[in-house]
Amino acid sequence: MVYAKAPFTGPEAVLAYLSRYTHLVAISNQRLIAYDETGVTFRYKDYRRDGPERQRVMTLAPHEFIRRFLLHVRPHGFHRIRHYGLLASSARKANIARARGLLAVAPAPPEPVEAPEPLDWLPPCPCCGGRMRIIKTFERWMQPRAPPHAPAATETPS
Repeated sequence: MVYAKAPFTGPEAVLAYLSRYTHLVAISNQRLIAYDETGVTFRYKDYRRDGPERQRVMTLAPHEFIRRFLLHVRPHGFHRIRHYGLLASSARKANIARARGLLAVAPAPPEPVEAPEPLDWLPPCPCCGGRMRIIKTFERWMQPRAPPHAPAATETPS
């Protein structure tokens, strides 16, 4: 998502403006001075001023602060500027291969294939000291079943 308005002082000012926002969050905790039910007070830089007057303090109503903060949150599916271009992770390998072909540069040597990790890292059985075997692995979203809270009943109810 890119918002660009007509520059007032030229393209250098636009570049300076955009460079402040490509790698930063909207506001850091260090800039927050105070907050309560009546307002949020924070420190900001006024880039139109020079010297010690550049650091300014502003207090906004909570709803207005949240509204302005949410203007910097990207909608679902949008990426930061740094995630686009030749080295974007979604197409990095294909883009680099294409660039190497266009520049007539030799292809990169293939990356060495790592051997699978040996199963020696498994801890020994705490009871007998024998080698343990993996019976099942759980996916990150799955929850393993917890043990019962009480021992099983030995008698059947009458």
